Order: sequence, then C-alpha cells, then structure tokens
Amino acid sequence: MGSINIVPSITRKKPLLQGVSHHFQEEISLLLSRWNGLQMAVQNEWGGRDSLQKSHQLATDIFSWFSQSRAPLCVEDLENLLHESLLFSFNTEIEDGSIEEVAEQLMNMHEEYSHRNQ
Repeated sequence: MGSINIVPSITRKKPLLQGVSHHFQEEISLLLSRWNGLQMAVQNEWGGRDSLQKSHQLATDIFSWFSQSRAPLCVEDLENLLHESLLFSFNTEIEDGSIEEVAEQLMNMHEEYSHRNQ
C-alpha cells in the first residue's frame, strides 16, 4: 500500500468545510479502492452479492466517524471500525497489518483536510 506515516494516536477534530468534506469523502473512497484486502472481499463477493454496496457504505461510515465524533479521534477506534466492518459485512479477518496501515493513512488524510479548514 505504500509507506506508513506516523500520526499521533489522538487527533483533535474540527468540522470540515462543505467543499473540503466532499473532497475528503472522495479521498476515502479512493483509498479504500486501493486496499487489496477490501477489494479481494468485494471481487469475490465475500459479503454477498451486495459486496460493492457494502464497500461504499464503509466509506460513508468512515466519513461519518470523522465528521460526527464529538470526542478526540483515536486511531485505535478507527482500526476497530475497519476490523468490525470487514468481519461483519464481509465475513473477513485481515491480519496482514493493512487495517492499521489504512487507519493511519485515513488519520493523515483527515489531518491534512483539517488544516485546509484553518
């Protein structure tokens, strides 16, 4: 997936401006489309015939997690969201470290988009 950037475990969040939030949503979807573990689950329909829709729902759920959380954001919580979504929506456990990598990348993206708000 690429290199992992170190991000603080907890990030204070600011609401994203509407134009910025649309781009952030697109970036979330793009990142998930490049995640081999998720794409394998979608292509093999491990989540059933609606696996593609479930992957889109995961992108929506991630965006909602970032935008609706009132508490400081913790990367471990995001990792749990990804893990549970793969387990319950796709009947898949991924233990190759990519969940943590994707969570770190999402946190970095959120930080970047949050700075654009300032």
